[in-house]
Amino acid sequence: MTDQPSSPDLAPLAQPEPAAPAMSPAMNAATDWSESPAPDSPRAAGDAEAAALGQSATVLPPPAPPAGPARDALLELALRELSQRRQALEQEIAGLEQRRSQIQQQIASSFSGQSDGIARRMKGFQEYLVGALQDLAVAAEQIELVAQPVLVQPSPLDKQEATSAPELSPPAAAGLFSQDEALIRSLLKRYGGQPDFNADPWKLRRTLEPGGAALLDDWFLSQGGRGAQPSSGSRNRNVLIAAAAIAILGELYGDRFQTLVLAGQPERLGEWRRGLQDCLGLSRDDFGPSSGIVLFERSEAAIERADRLEERGELPFIVIDAAERVVDIPLLQFPLWLAFAAGPDELVLEEDLY
Repeated sequence: MTDQPSSPDLAPLAQPEPAAPAMSPAMNAATDWSESPAPDSPRAAGDAEAAALGQSATVLPPPAPPAGPARDALLELALRELSQRRQALEQEIAGLEQRRSQIQQQIASSFSGQSDGIARRMKGFQEYLVGALQDLAVAAEQIELVAQPVLVQPSPLDKQEATSAPELSPPAAAGLFSQDEALIRSLLKRYGGQPDFNADPWKLRRTLEPGGAALLDDWFLSQGGRGAQPSSGSRNRNVLIAAAAIAILGELYGDRFQTLVLAGQPERLGEWRRGLQDCLGLSRDDFGPSSGIVLFERSEAAIERADRLEERGELPFIVIDAAERVVDIPLLQFPLWLAFAAGPDELVLEEDLY
């Protein structure tokens, strides 16, 4: 084997170039490398790759907007539909408003719609009616109804019973209080102490002043229960004195007497009513023709009532207000009466007040 000398001037042996891969006829037909430009961008590269893969996906272009006449036709159709809906809504609203007007007219013409006005008118009428009924009650209490006499022919049996039955004696006449002097003065002393606010009705619940006790002592024991006494200066004090007299008479006669108060005006009678209610613990039912105390504005009615009481065997107790300047003589014939005599100053004050 012959050794060849190595020389630096010798060029290295040329390496053979690798052979290009063989391509199938289908690939050669699908891709023409000679006419396709080199991709300049990633999008171009992607298009080339898609083309190389046989363009399996097809990209459709966006739909083109309708032309001018078609678009105008669609708008016109939409506007027509909206106009029809609007007209339908307006007709429905008009029908509802008409129905509302009819309902309001029905409510206004019905009782429920007028209830507010009726309630206001009824309230005013109620206030007027209450005042009128109060005045009517006061007037009715002062009216003395005269019972029509009934003529009945007595039978012989009635005559025999009348002769056999003992006569009922009327209660003891006033003026005989000397027998009850101790009781009267003990009651006056008791009334001068502490007031008994929880006492039974027809018992004095207020304290009687010494002047009032002295007045009643003189009226019972000196005047015999019938006479005039000087006024205490005010109607309230006179009411207290009269209430003490009623309480004492109740202890002496029980319910066999009735008090008749004579005053000239309804305002004064109202003061007497309130004062006697407070002093004796009475109620409104205790004032009336058939009750314990009757109030009068006219002396004629009081006289008629006293006569009827005496006919039934009862005892009338007449109290005359201090404002009465004139007292009818027939009132003085009854066994029990107390008149308060007012002074000139008190009469002038009464005229200013009433």
